[in-house]
Amino acid sequence: MGAQIEEGDDSVRVIRDAPLRKCNVKTMPHPGFPTDMQPQIAVLLAVAKGTSLLNESVWEGNRFKYVDELRRMGAQISVSGKVATIDGVEFLKAAPVRAMDLRAGAAMVIAGLMSKGTTQIEQIHYIERGYENMAEKLVRVGADIFRSQKPEVSAIERIS
Repeated sequence: MGAQIEEGDDSVRVIRDAPLRKCNVKTMPHPGFPTDMQPQIAVLLAVAKGTSLLNESVWEGNRFKYVDELRRMGAQISVSGKVATIDGVEFLKAAPVRAMDLRAGAAMVIAGLMSKGTTQIEQIHYIERGYENMAEKLVRVGADIFRSQKPEVSAIERIS
């Protein structure tokens, strides 16, 4: 996709100085591309130059439930069976979205951080179940994000 990866003893550094490029991804059992990372890579492919294919070959159910949420943000994604065709857009737009499950919730956070404007993510109980203090950890690395204190809206918001 055009990024450089530097591995350390206990770290990974990703460097990108040009737009992301399209690629095709097929989920596979270990040591292949993990199905649990499928929603997150879809977010990156949504802003990569060109048309990418994302093939889900591990999960039997509908693993693309999060696609409608990314479409709300301007992603150009069509799904046919177990394959998503993703036409990269220049940027994602802020929108209210929902975490459909744990992995899709992480993808919504990534999409919100990448978007222009303020994104509110609802149903974050999925995210909180799998990622302890995610908002606080992201703030420590420079994200402009907070967990809403409104009891009626369980959400993570990004302020632009």
